[in-house]
Amino acid sequence: MTLLIIIIVLAFAFDYINGFHDAANSIATIVATKVLTPFQAVLWAAFFNFLAYFISKYIIGEFKIGNTIAKTVSEDFITLEVIFAGLIAAITWNLLTWKLGIPSSSSHTLIGGFMGAALAHAFTVDGADLNTVINYAKVIPIVLFIFLAPLIGMFVAYMLTILILNICRKANPSKADKWFKRLQLVSSALFSLGHGANDSQKVMGIIGAAVIFYHTNIDLDPNYIASDNPFKYFVEHYAWVPLTSFLMMGLGTMSGGWKIVKTMGSKITKVTSLEGVAAETAGAITLYTTEHLGIPVSTTHTITGSIIGVGVTKRVSAVRWGVTISLLWAWILTIPVSAVLAALVYYLVSIF
Repeated sequence: MTLLIIIIVLAFAFDYINGFHDAANSIATIVATKVLTPFQAVLWAAFFNFLAYFISKYIIGEFKIGNTIAKTVSEDFITLEVIFAGLIAAITWNLLTWKLGIPSSSSHTLIGGFMGAALAHAFTVDGADLNTVINYAKVIPIVLFIFLAPLIGMFVAYMLTILILNICRKANPSKADKWFKRLQLVSSALFSLGHGANDSQKVMGIIGAAVIFYHTNIDLDPNYIASDNPFKYFVEHYAWVPLTSFLMMGLGTMSGGWKIVKTMGSKITKVTSLEGVAAETAGAITLYTTEHLGIPVSTTHTITGSIIGVGVTKRVSAVRWGVTISLLWAWILTIPVSAVLAALVYYLVSIF
């Protein structure tokens, strides 16, 4: 029970870190265009991060992404030690990339850590079939969307920007800019809702995996053992976990992540209020679509692709491709680096 409590505390700590690590996703453009001050922006984003809980629970009626995360690893290779090691690795990588100002994916950090620790555990089990450790039906779509999410965001943002420019080509520039600054409040709110719903559920999935393991392998709760949907049973009987997950995400967002805000808001391309509306709306559309499909994606990747999309509408050289390529390398390395870190942590935990 002690380790389970430690895991839950660590998971919420990761959720909080995820919030300030990814705060830039939904506020970078409204800060860059001076629609809101940084302080106002984080309050705005945090409110909608938390509001996403009520939409997920009472309107959508389920937490698909949390269920997906819980099932990325075969239940035969899930232990509390595996989950603990995965969380430690994910927190370490998140803090490192935050320190360096690199907008990497908290989602993929968590998934990479979970899988790496599970594989390390499988190596210690005699006769374990390593091919069955990872649930590829869940993981392959996640890996594909490392590349697809930013591309979809880029395409939708490009098309939206072109559409808006054509609709507003005869509008008074000063008057149009005022309207787009107001619309940015709406588009950033929509993106923050998507960010809250998408990322908060990932921590729920990890806690769910730990609780389900505990009740089916340690205290042998017959309700969990007999349930045909243990994750759904977990959500119903640990109702405070989803609520706290969304709350911690909001509190983390309120703490901000100013180094990453700078990268997202100005280093990729200069963004106007019109382009901010297009980028945030495109990002929100991408997040809502993938959430409906139950595929965990990176909000960081999504909004980065959307910002590139609006930059390309001006000219290809408007995008600072050197910065973008550096970000791409960080995205590619996140899962394997987190997996290796988690494996090392798992082996250290096993010694003690």
